Amino acid sequence: MFGGLFGKRGSAAARGGPLAGLTVPPSAGVLTCRVLDPVDEPVRQAEFTVSDTAGRKVLAGETDPYGSVLATVPAGEYRLAVTAEGYTPYRGVAVVPEHGVAALGDLALQIAPQAQLPEPGDWDIDPTHSQIGFTARHIGLARIHGRFNSFAGVVRIAERMEQSAMHVVIDAASIDTGVQMRDDHLRSGDFLDIGAYPTIEFYSERFTHRGGSRWGVTGALTLHGVSRTVTLDTQYLGIGSGLEGETRSACRATTELHREDFTLTWQTLLARGIAAVGSSITIDLDVQIVPRKP
Repeated sequence: MFGGLFGKRGSAAARGGPLAGLTVPPSAGVLTCRVLDPVDEPVRQAEFTVSDTAGRKVLAGETDPYGSVLATVPAGEYRLAVTAEGYTPYRGVAVVPEHGVAALGDLALQIAPQAQLPEPGDWDIDPTHSQIGFTARHIGLARIHGRFNSFAGVVRIAERMEQSAMHVVIDAASIDTGVQMRDDHLRSGDFLDIGAYPTIEFYSERFTHRGGSRWGVTGALTLHGVSRTVTLDTQYLGIGSGLEGETRSACRATTELHREDFTLTWQTLLARGIAAVGSSITIDLDVQIVPRKP
């Protein structure tokens, strides 16, 4: 349907047509498709990746508001992968000709089956297979990564998942960035002040299903003696079996905190007014839970 759009000098400025005015470099072509759901509605912000035959990523991005993908790539054979929350992935092959278009047409994504949820009851967080980490900006350039090595928690799964609850307690003194001097400073009164506030606690108030495997877990985080409402953007990973046959469930979650919200206001400025420590802290959790033993 796009035949004749490309001249010998690589220009797609043909007489009319949807790609009129598009300039394509020599030895390149265009890959195009539209991503639809099962009722033929466009899937917005679906993630796509185009890789060469050796598996090297050539480009990646998201579909536009109409579910469309349009990319100029060197002529050749490619692997196209399309993923969207709540749908099964699409994988296909496209051969892009020189001065031509590989038009894949409409790609229909199917609804992904819902992952099995944990059985109702109390589930303990397994600290040996879980991690609570954080990332902070340093001197306006680099990022410092750390974690808390000691924590415990329980998730009470309700008959309706939305009515479930979670309580996590973190030992503030267990903060670990891999540098003893920095960790001692973080434990001091300038930051966590572990003598006055030995624990960090999170009590969830509600679980909200956001579609597919995505959940929002909202609750009160108490840090440095201050409580604020935060929401964990959570991806539920499903249920599996451990090495000893025990049942396990897992999720990943992330949120962003602002130090000033918890009166963690220590700061020093470098030359040209650059802050030594950024105001935003990204929290990342990888959690496995196991049923509480009778």
